[in-house]
Amino acid sequence: MLIRILVIWLGFFVMGFGDVRGSFVGIAKEVFGISAAQGGLIPFCGALAFGLCALPAGVLATRMGMKRIMMLGLAISALGHLLPCFLLQRFSHLLLAILVIGIGMTCLLVAGNPLLREVTGPARYARNLTFAQFVKSLGSITGPYLIALIVALGYSWKGIFPLFTLIPLVALAIFAVVRIPETIPVVPATFGDIFRLLKARSVRLKVLGIFLFVGSEMGMNTLLATHMWQTYGMSIEVDAIRYGQGLFWLAQGAGRIAGVVFLNWMDPRRFFLCCALAGLAGLAGMIFGTRAMAVAAVVLCGASFSNIWPCLFSILLGSRPHLPSEIAGLAVMANVGGAVLPLAMGLVADLSAVRWSFLVPVAAFLYLVALALACQRQRATPEGGVE
Repeated sequence: MLIRILVIWLGFFVMGFGDVRGSFVGIAKEVFGISAAQGGLIPFCGALAFGLCALPAGVLATRMGMKRIMMLGLAISALGHLLPCFLLQRFSHLLLAILVIGIGMTCLLVAGNPLLREVTGPARYARNLTFAQFVKSLGSITGPYLIALIVALGYSWKGIFPLFTLIPLVALAIFAVVRIPETIPVVPATFGDIFRLLKARSVRLKVLGIFLFVGSEMGMNTLLATHMWQTYGMSIEVDAIRYGQGLFWLAQGAGRIAGVVFLNWMDPRRFFLCCALAGLAGLAGMIFGTRAMAVAAVVLCGASFSNIWPCLFSILLGSRPHLPSEIAGLAVMANVGGAVLPLAMGLVADLSAVRWSFLVPVAAFLYLVALALACQRQRATPEGGVE
């Protein structure tokens, strides 16, 4: 079983490289001369893939199996990272690569989260998923720091793409030789089956919560370096990335390790509330703080953001444990929020200043706090779901 878990964790590590697209926004502003609103197209293309492909991937998973969908995601991700190695003369070329990478990441997310539950079992699923998200954050941390390292060594930032092509190919080869048993439904799901889940009010509210959270996280990933650059005068190619996305993902990694510990004795719904409140406080510090306070607020945001998705997803899946692929499809489709909120933040930044664009995730986190309070009032199942 340990080998199977390690292989699935490797898939989560590759998922983390999808978050590196946020680091491209500040670089693209300098290289291609784009506006903040145009920079929002980078996460938009990635999140658009979630919106378009999550449900088809969920349906396919009930037919082909989740392991095969993960292998398909790794292959598509490698292709997306390979494209800029040969075609990156215009901003549109970068957007095309981001879209293809997003399709690959969609397949990985739809299959990886429920496949982990198949291998480890439902007990302590929130804790197990939190640790898997920690492994994912290692990939998220690696990306920005590799870009900064390559630039610091005197190479072009484009040199990151050959390396990012190789990593999912290695993971694909490992997946191909490791047997991972799973339960494939006798009757495959349809799009209608998935959409019918939205008739339940509790499911709708949690899916909306995922939509707003992912949009907030991607908004941070998109404009954090620009915020550190334009508001606090850090260099866009090194310090702004290091103290922006790099520090944010580093804090996420530490926060997920802490989450694994806390979720051994704390109910996922209560932990969800604590993280939502801490995230709200961190966002306020980034907006109104000094340079030192903003760096500290990035750490607080990273640590608090780190556990919201696994807690919310485990609560959602715990309410419908017999429909893992369908729930995963809905949850990943809700990642399209990563397209909408960064665009809204970019528009606010263009109309005023990048500092005030973070009022958009503040509004989203107010909803998350309200949702967490509502979850607290509901009776929990052993996995943190509600009956």
